[in-house]
Amino acid sequence: MPKNSNSIGIKVPEILLPDSHIDYSKWAVIACDQYTSQRSYWNDVKKEVGDTPSALHIIFPEVYLEDNDRDRRIADITKTMKNYLEEGVLRPLSPSFLYVERRLHSGIRKGLIVALDLEQYDYRAGSQTLIRATEGTVLDRLPPRIRIRQGAALEIPHIMVLIDDPQSTVIEPISEDLSQTDKLYDFDLMRNGGHITGYRIGDPASIQRIVDALAKLADPAAFRNKYGVGEEKGVLLFAVGDGNHSLAAAKACWEDRKKNLSAEEAADHPARFALVELVNVHEEALVFEPIHRVLFHIDPVNVIGDMKKFYDSSRQDFAYELFDSEKAMKKEYLSYEDSKSEDNRSHRIPFVFRDRWGILQIDRPKSNLEAGTLQTFLDEFLKGNPGVTVDYIHGWDTTAELGWQPGNIGFFLPAMNKDDLFKTVILDGALPRKTFSMGEAYEKRFYLECRRISV
Repeated sequence: MPKNSNSIGIKVPEILLPDSHIDYSKWAVIACDQYTSQRSYWNDVKKEVGDTPSALHIIFPEVYLEDNDRDRRIADITKTMKNYLEEGVLRPLSPSFLYVERRLHSGIRKGLIVALDLEQYDYRAGSQTLIRATEGTVLDRLPPRIRIRQGAALEIPHIMVLIDDPQSTVIEPISEDLSQTDKLYDFDLMRNGGHITGYRIGDPASIQRIVDALAKLADPAAFRNKYGVGEEKGVLLFAVGDGNHSLAAAKACWEDRKKNLSAEEAADHPARFALVELVNVHEEALVFEPIHRVLFHIDPVNVIGDMKKFYDSSRQDFAYELFDSEKAMKKEYLSYEDSKSEDNRSHRIPFVFRDRWGILQIDRPKSNLEAGTLQTFLDEFLKGNPGVTVDYIHGWDTTAELGWQPGNIGFFLPAMNKDDLFKTVILDGALPRKTFSMGEAYEKRFYLECRRISV
């Protein structure tokens, strides 16, 4: 156990990887919360994988959540996990970190696979823990994830956790000398996912260097100086960028499980920890993309009318303008954004329905971000319209395609400046849910590494 690791909520995990005879290109699949309105994507993945061992068989793609076979799927996942362990599909590594390079269109994104201590994580609003959510947690989204983890022998994560390391002291130095490092995998990911390479970091000196670098970022005095805050603000070392709800489910399962454990049993129980990939928020290949919204089963004209009533009633002046083409709308929107001053508190949100394009304008918004301004309306609207559904979409073109269809309306949101993330979460708490995305859907983390969470 490296020195100082407990104080910063980190553990050197015992990772399981597919055995050498497994086709890694079929094993690794995209995060379950992607392509949630595109069943064809997951049907194509299913065809590509077939009956070969794959992470697909031990996850629950959310596109299928509303189907009637939820119980059967969860039972199959539990059974398959046990089979993979018993049949030698997965092989254990000695305790180690994993250094990962993911080659994407934006460059090579570097990451570090570690285990984080769920005792130092709290997703609730106002949390001051070392590990925190970056977005509001929707409790209704947790039950399916909790049910899977409760009966699971394994965890296979898609969680990406950010660190604010402007001097590149933690992850980046690993890449400077990989000559003495074991290369564990090196292959192309399916369906435009890029290329991924993984290296085992098992040398005690290398592990200690990483832990020490993280400990420096977590030093209370350095933290307060860095962000200009007082002692009332707890140190934020790890900000959950992707997989907020999966980590929240892991936390809920651990809180339930530890009730029946002694203090000694709880101290090192595998379910106390969660496997994640750490990424430096300043990583050049890490791009923050906006997450757009699409409403389904609505009358677009009525939605616009309800928006006006909602914003006007809260003294947020509402107006909109329609355009005959996407090109004309984009020209107006981009012109406005380019000329907008820092003092301008108006929020402009493009939208599309049927054959019409438009821009909403909300003056004197109560939220700092456009995502918050729109989400407050959507939350209220969905409460009063139980037949309506919403999906959170990566990519302008996909949003436009879905929003164009009859009975739908799509809203486009701007990207968040990633350099503002940590300070915003420290000062204001978790962001409105689905404020940003770390890359496009195909750039999300693929399921690959596993870890035992049962004893």
